[in-house]
Amino acid sequence: MMTMRKLKLALIFGGRSGEHAVSLRSARSVRDVLDPAKYEVVEIGITLEGVWLNGAETLKAFESRDTSALSEVCLLNVNGKVGLYRRKNAQLSQVAELDILFPVLHGTFGEDGTIQGLFEILNCAYVGAGVLASAACMDKAICKDLIHNAGIPVLPSRVFNRGQIENYLEDVIALSELVSAYPLFVKPANLGSSVGISKARDREELRSALQKAARFDRRVLVERGLDAREIEVSVLGNDSPLVSVPGELIPEDEFYTYRAKYLSGDPEVIIPAPFDTEMIQRIQEYALRAYRAVDGAGLARVDFLMDKHSGELYLSEINTMPGFTSISMYPKLWKASGLDYPQLVDRLIELALERKADQDQTTRKYED
Repeated sequence: MMTMRKLKLALIFGGRSGEHAVSLRSARSVRDVLDPAKYEVVEIGITLEGVWLNGAETLKAFESRDTSALSEVCLLNVNGKVGLYRRKNAQLSQVAELDILFPVLHGTFGEDGTIQGLFEILNCAYVGAGVLASAACMDKAICKDLIHNAGIPVLPSRVFNRGQIENYLEDVIALSELVSAYPLFVKPANLGSSVGISKARDREELRSALQKAARFDRRVLVERGLDAREIEVSVLGNDSPLVSVPGELIPEDEFYTYRAKYLSGDPEVIIPAPFDTEMIQRIQEYALRAYRAVDGAGLARVDFLMDKHSGELYLSEINTMPGFTSISMYPKLWKASGLDYPQLVDRLIELALERKADQDQTTRKYED
């Protein structure tokens, strides 16, 4: 019997981001379920300095923080074929030819459209959203504008840059206080995993929160605080996306912090969230509408806030490369919806190949 050729898949992790450690956790979870009968996996790690490395047990080397035995590599398209190349004695030699790229990268330079642009130039299939959706959803302020224009409720907010915070802090504080009465939430505009997020209950806490957020990003979002329930759904697909059942997070802290997500064990979640059919349909409809508004592809986790007192629902953000750790909400929500983790990873790879085939139908040459 004829057997299908294994796909040569590059698993890419690490990166120049405050979420570097989270990426390694996600990559380990994905690596452990990639079926060796289907995929020939090549591991590529990106250091915090932006150096691309490969070698024996690359992921394990990054996890142990000893990458001394790894070699510097790069991706190149040579004669229409994408390959991983290693530099040796001033020469480039091919390590592997690749069919598909699976970036398990969170945050800056991984989830923001920059590496997706490289993949587009290489003309290789890759898992996840394209350049537009990645860039738009990475910036919380831009994403909120697009969501609002799609007719979906969002909380009032204002964005400032690092220079304004460093040079005109008192003015920034005064303008922030016009957004809403305290409490205010202060967030780096281009990070996820709750990195750098603070709740400010007064002016002194706001001053500290602005300075903290500016350490992690040059754009900082100040948003109206809300005594809220935190609701999340997972979206999967390209042109005909599906949405999971909603789940509700029960934070240990006042909001779902980095510590609660990754350092405190399995967080308390309720899946499916205890809503009536009408509310579930509204959450799912908003998620799909937002996904289409940003030209989503592959996957996304869509986060909502619900006012505990009024029941008003607000879309908070869209994550185009959500966490894939064993305790992450994205795979948990799909498992509750009938799709197990290994099947989910397979489906993401199928969607990447499907999207590449669709892109290949585009005419690149114009003749009048």
